[in-house]
Amino acid sequence: MSANAQSPTPASGRHASRGRLAMPAAPTVDRVMVEERAAAFTKRSIKAAAKEQGLRLAVSMMDLTTLEGKDTPGKVTHLCRKAARPMAARFDCPPCAAVCVYPVHVDHAVASLRGTGVRVAAVATGFPSGQYPLDIRLADVRDAVARGADEIDMVIDRGAFLRGDVQRVADEITAVREACGGAHLKVIFETGELGDYDDVRFVSRLAIEAGAHFIKTSTGKVSPAATLPVTLVMLEAIRDHYLETGERIGMKPAGGIRKAKEALQYLVMVKETLGDAWLTPDLFRFGASSLLTDVELQIARMTDGCYQSADYFSIG
Repeated sequence: MSANAQSPTPASGRHASRGRLAMPAAPTVDRVMVEERAAAFTKRSIKAAAKEQGLRLAVSMMDLTTLEGKDTPGKVTHLCRKAARPMAARFDCPPCAAVCVYPVHVDHAVASLRGTGVRVAAVATGFPSGQYPLDIRLADVRDAVARGADEIDMVIDRGAFLRGDVQRVADEITAVREACGGAHLKVIFETGELGDYDDVRFVSRLAIEAGAHFIKTSTGKVSPAATLPVTLVMLEAIRDHYLETGERIGMKPAGGIRKAKEALQYLVMVKETLGDAWLTPDLFRFGASSLLTDVELQIARMTDGCYQSADYFSIG
């Protein structure tokens, strides 16, 4: 996918000075190859049995999310119940991976999900802008962890990254990782605000080297959000890191994935790029609550042999 580059920095030149960063060279990304390869994943033929298995796997990888100013304890409770049992028992559908909320709702989510195995994730660090002072962002993280969050979804300061202050971005990721304690850290790039695939590739390696457990495309608040080509660039950064170190880093495309067939395309891409080891909620997630209803409809069709109305399935 990536051409050999003479320079260790992205072609844009914004990151020519990387200060203390001790990172491998980030090769220039071949845009044509990335997009052609990503398009190929939409053309794979999947047999019915594998499709049904893939749809249930996709449910087990979903982070159901509510991040609105009108969120209430009742709304969070509903989302938690949906995550714990997405469908009636006869459909043999697994629970979702996590519920993602603002820190103020974490303790309520923890109480609602106790004993279900569904994790609680919290957005933090001045979500979605990442523009708050660092001490406030770190306090946000510590508060969410103290309330019981299993996972923290942080967002980088894109302003700092885009003006070339990448050492600051790396240092802030490291500081957030330390503030997380035992909670897992997902680092959100907001790829729709970055310049090109070179930037996506560079920031992926930056976040991994700084301590991210997961790298994540988007907040869901900016368009475009997750796309197959952007996700492929991030998956290949994860693959290269694994080949160099043996360490497995997780991936979370978020925003804009709404159809079951799209979820299957992402799973095919993960399998062919990283292998079966990444086909687990521990290493791959979907941040797309609206995706669940369409996946439910497809599981019901394959189970009952006919389509049902979306009205029969509660909206997360």
